[in-house]
Amino acid sequence: MMRRSASKKAGQPNSTNSINFSPSDLFRTASSRASSKEMERIDNLFHSYANRSLGMIDPEGIETLCSDMEVDHTDVRILMLAWKMKAEKQGYFTLEEWRRGMKALRADTVSKLRKALPELEKEVKRPSKFEDFYSYSFCYCLTEEKQKSIDIESICQLLDLVLGSHFRAQVDYFIEYLKIQSDYKVINMDQWMGFFRFCNEISFPDFSNYNPDLAWPLILDNFVEWMQSKQT
Repeated sequence: MMRRSASKKAGQPNSTNSINFSPSDLFRTASSRASSKEMERIDNLFHSYANRSLGMIDPEGIETLCSDMEVDHTDVRILMLAWKMKAEKQGYFTLEEWRRGMKALRADTVSKLRKALPELEKEVKRPSKFEDFYSYSFCYCLTEEKQKSIDIESICQLLDLVLGSHFRAQVDYFIEYLKIQSDYKVINMDQWMGFFRFCNEISFPDFSNYNPDLAWPLILDNFVEWMQSKQT
């Protein structure tokens, strides 16, 4: 009786050459598919608020979004959302900015976005992040090309919105001073950031460690003098 041949018949597949997917490969494929679906939902959400002719979300779209989230459009968290997106133009979100923010917040629905706001607020309030947010808030309000400064009335509103909850007394007195003084009609970035440093470094309200000979903006020298005259 002839021995059966150990070799496989021609055309029979060799199991050692078959393609095998590892669990990690399958996970990556599923993850990529889920990420693609998430991006599609993020884009669809953008287009539901976008102005079609502009191809971006405009002030009206942002107001509608705020209404759907049950958040006032003047709420500081909307400014925080713009910061997270790195939005360049006040009152407008491009698709790229929207994607950046929504992906970072892991939000692809209005409900998820609303639920992400408390965590976003916590993130912004970290010292390592807050200075960047404070600086951004000034730049975000520069609405004209080549604009370098912001009018006093707008600065008072912005200070109250952005810094009021951190340094209530300093902000209230500085706003009072800005409204009664007549030397300055606008505030620039150097003065804006100078006040932030002032709040963080200077003992208030005694100003015991304030040295006018150091490189403080002149407006802060004037503010300290005004405060000291009130105290005497």
